[in-house]
Amino acid sequence: QVQLVESGGGLVQAGGSLGLSCAASGRTFSSNVMGWFRQAPGKEREFVAAIRWSGGRTYYADSVKGRFTISRDNAKNTLYLQMNSLKPEDTAVYYCAADLRFYKGTWYPGDYWGQGTQVTVSS
Repeated sequence: QVQLVESGGGLVQAGGSLGLSCAASGRTFSSNVMGWFRQAPGKEREFVAAIRWSGGRTYYADSVKGRFTISRDNAKNTLYLQMNSLKPEDTAVYYCAADLRFYKGTWYPGDYWGQGTQVTVSS
């Protein structure tokens, strides 16, 4: 059973920073792509960032490129998202996901999600 547990959300002012973590357990992820998605109130869930567990290649949505950094710690089986220069439009519930697939120009999640962590950016 794969488990993904996020932590690190909170309230921050515009221009500030937050870091999210996602502890993964249940199997190895060495051949996997993992990533972050977010869902704002009244909007569909959207891709934020992804990383290849082996090799570390990263991918970002245009809306966060240059401000967010995704990384992983293989030994700890933990995924991270460092968010800088936050904007009110970054306010959303952020989800960690495993087994991402790239299709028609964007990333889609697999079957495994975390419970989500709220990020609120005040103006």
